[in-house]
Amino acid sequence: MSALPPCPKCNSEFTYEDGSNLVCPECAHEWSAQEGATAADDGPKVYRDAAGNVLQDGDTVTVIKDLKLKGSGGTVKMGTKVKNIRLVDSDHDIDCKIDGFGAMSLKSEFVKKV
Repeated sequence: MSALPPCPKCNSEFTYEDGSNLVCPECAHEWSAQEGATAADDGPKVYRDAAGNVLQDGDTVTVIKDLKLKGSGGTVKMGTKVKNIRLVDSDHDIDCKIDGFGAMSLKSEFVKKV
């Protein structure tokens, strides 16, 4: 019997095979056997906009839908141009400054590269 890799999410050693996937019974995380073997070799994360274009630090993007802001009650309107973005590794991929709103974080799925 071959040893299965531990769960990448909770490091549980009780993983099992379910078809072509591996499953963790403790946290219910599922992943493919090939994904677990190559996840560490992927290299740097690639950030893409809503259209699939690759984003880089310093790019200019346009907001593709109205975004309601939590806390301040304002709205960033569709078509707002955001210059000189900075990519970060968090749930909101983009740190930027928007005129009239100040510093904020955006998700890359709501912007399009100009």
